[in-house]
Amino acid sequence: ADVTSSASPTVRRRRLAVELRRLRGGRTGTTVAKALGWSAAKVSRYELGQGTFPLEEIEKLLDYYGVTDPRRAQLLALAVEANERGWWYDYADALTPEYMELIGIEAEAVSELAWQVVAVPGLLQTEAYARAVHTAHQQVVLMPPGIFERRVAVRMIRQQVLTTRNPPLELSAVMDESVILRMVGSEKVMFEQLLHLVEVSRLPNVSLRILPLESEMSLMADSFLVFGFSSDDETAKLGDVVSTEAVTDELRIEGETGTYEYRLIFNAFAKAALSTEDSRELILEKARLWRG
Repeated sequence: ADVTSSASPTVRRRRLAVELRRLRGGRTGTTVAKALGWSAAKVSRYELGQGTFPLEEIEKLLDYYGVTDPRRAQLLALAVEANERGWWYDYADALTPEYMELIGIEAEAVSELAWQVVAVPGLLQTEAYARAVHTAHQQVVLMPPGIFERRVAVRMIRQQVLTTRNPPLELSAVMDESVILRMVGSEKVMFEQLLHLVEVSRLPNVSLRILPLESEMSLMADSFLVFGFSSDDETAKLGDVVSTEAVTDELRIEGETGTYEYRLIFNAFAKAALSTEDSRELILEKARLWRG
């Protein structure tokens, strides 16, 4: 899969859903449904961005709301893009719907904040580290080998948002020091993973900090991601989206509102963490231990 564009059908779908909710204004979904001879569930489905957006149906909605060009043309173009298939759909058999939603959101996000207390963030994992994580999971849940391979492949393709996507994703990550001390796979896997972290942390769009174990930070939080979107496009601005990760790669996507708290928590961790330079030094120091 080639990830050169930052346009994502997932995000276009969410943007169009936001716009349709806004256009309805003070009317109830039932009122709109009755006027169009639809079920209220159908109106709700479009407003939640679930499924596809048949253009003739969206045209009927826009007619009803009295939307004229150029706004109408913009929203119809958004519907066309929302109906496209992202590269991740080719791997749908191996992924949960929640994980596909996360990949689609990340594909167009301008920025991503990652707080990680368990493992190296997915975007910064080496293939060997990703394999070790998935192997351990596979042994517990008995995942078929084909699915296993496809999930590892997806993790590697996802990382292209940092390098080949235009423009690349701005990633700011804070990892608990325990992540670089906890053996995943083998000493060799850890040594190579830590060297990779040092290398990738030098990318201009990546900021990586380590929160030391002896830090005086008493704030506790499970791992989470905060995706930020461009606000230049007034055609359906999308607020932050937060994802809280669980063991199984199931991802609970928080609403676009109420995510401010996560930014505050992330900023607190970032402030208590070492500088990017000192973090690199610490990672190199720990890498030497893994080399033995």
